[in-house]
Amino acid sequence: MTFNRIEGSDGIEAQRAGFCVIYRWRFEPGSEERGIAAWERLTRAIARECGGLGSRLHRTAEGWFVAYAQWPDEDTWKRSQSAASPDPQASDEMASAIVERLPPIRLNVAADLLGPDRLRP
Repeated sequence: MTFNRIEGSDGIEAQRAGFCVIYRWRFEPGSEERGIAAWERLTRAIARECGGLGSRLHRTAEGWFVAYAQWPDEDTWKRSQSAASPDPQASDEMASAIVERLPPIRLNVAADLLGPDRLRP
């Protein structure tokens, strides 16, 4: 099942995630602020130029950073992976701050209740 569009309470249809990816990494101690700033710039550029639907960045108690990125579909994500970075400087800054990275986890949406509009009956 793929979720592509949802109509909000204002009657405006918005694109909805049908595919998500979880990224996990640790930044070099002392470079967290620089890494987060680069992640923000890169995420905005990916949304603007590659079709990404945004991302949310979390930090675990153990010091790992976990980003949950949403995409309209897996093909859009795959195209972004093979394209040049939409912000090479942000990509370089992030890469230089990361000391350890785990493989991405690819997810197909089975049900979606993230966000207050989706929790309403």
